[in-house]
Amino acid sequence: MCLAVPAKVLEIKGNHAVVDFGGGIVKEINVSLVDVKVGEYVIVHAGFAIQVMDEKSAEESLQVWKEILETER
Repeated sequence: MCLAVPAKVLEIKGNHAVVDFGGGIVKEINVSLVDVKVGEYVIVHAGFAIQVMDEKSAEESLQVWKEILETER
Protein backbone atom coordinates (compact mmCIF):
# COMPACT_ATOMS: atom_id res chain seq x y z
CA MET A 1 0.00 0.00 0.00
CA CYS A 2 1.21 3.48 -0.86
CA LEU A 3 0.48 6.45 1.37
CA ALA A 4 0.79 10.15 0.68
CA VAL A 5 0.66 12.61 3.57
CA PRO A 6 0.00 16.37 3.49
CA ALA A 7 2.62 18.75 4.83
CA LYS A 8 3.05 22.52 5.06
CA VAL A 9 6.06 24.04 3.30
CA LEU A 10 8.17 26.02 5.77
CA GLU A 11 11.26 26.77 3.69
CA ILE A 12 12.43 26.14 0.13
CA LYS A 13 16.06 25.53 -0.84
CA GLY A 14 16.34 24.88 -4.59
CA ASN A 15 14.67 21.55 -5.32
CA HIS A 16 14.27 20.76 -1.63
CA ALA A 17 11.95 22.08 1.04
CA VAL A 18 11.55 21.79 4.77
CA VAL A 19 7.99 20.74 5.55
CA ASP A 20 5.87 20.27 8.66
CA PHE A 21 3.67 17.17 8.85
CA GLY A 22 2.12 18.42 12.09
CA GLY A 23 2.79 17.36 15.66
CA GLY A 24 6.38 18.57 15.48
CA ILE A 25 7.38 16.28 12.61
CA VAL A 26 9.59 18.34 10.29
CA LYS A 27 11.46 16.79 7.34
CA GLU A 28 13.29 17.82 4.19
CA ILE A 29 11.67 16.64 0.95
CA ASN A 30 12.16 17.02 -2.79
CA VAL A 31 9.84 19.56 -4.48
CA SER A 32 11.19 19.32 -8.04
CA LEU A 33 7.90 17.82 -9.31
CA VAL A 34 5.66 20.71 -8.20
CA ASP A 35 5.52 24.50 -8.28
CA VAL A 36 5.07 25.37 -4.62
CA LYS A 37 5.61 28.40 -2.39
CA VAL A 38 6.36 28.75 1.32
CA GLY A 39 3.12 28.47 3.32
CA GLU A 40 1.39 26.17 0.84
CA TYR A 41 0.58 22.52 1.46
CA VAL A 42 1.81 19.57 -0.57
CA ILE A 43 1.07 15.87 -0.66
CA VAL A 44 4.28 13.93 0.08
CA HIS A 45 4.97 10.40 -1.11
CA ALA A 46 8.34 8.66 -0.71
CA GLY A 47 10.11 11.93 0.05
CA PHE A 48 8.72 13.80 -2.96
CA ALA A 49 6.01 16.45 -3.09
CA ILE A 50 3.65 15.09 -5.74
CA GLN A 51 0.85 17.67 -5.63
CA VAL A 52 0.01 21.05 -4.15
CA MET A 53 -3.23 21.05 -2.15
CA ASP A 54 -5.45 23.74 -0.68
CA GLU A 55 -5.14 24.58 3.01
CA LYS A 56 -8.65 23.44 4.01
CA SER A 57 -8.25 19.99 2.46
CA ALA A 58 -4.76 19.63 3.93
CA GLU A 59 -5.91 20.51 7.44
CA GLU A 60 -8.87 18.10 7.20
CA SER A 61 -6.56 15.33 6.02
CA LEU A 62 -4.01 16.03 8.77
CA GLN A 63 -6.81 15.84 11.35
CA VAL A 64 -7.83 12.41 10.03
CA TRP A 65 -4.19 11.24 10.20
CA LYS A 66 -3.96 12.51 13.78
CA GLU A 67 -7.12 10.60 14.76
CA ILE A 68 -5.84 7.41 13.11
CA LEU A 69 -2.48 7.62 14.85
CA GLU A 70 -4.08 8.32 18.24
CA THR A 71 -6.41 5.36 17.80
CA GLU A 72 -3.44 3.07 17.10
CA ARG A 73 -1.76 3.83 20.43
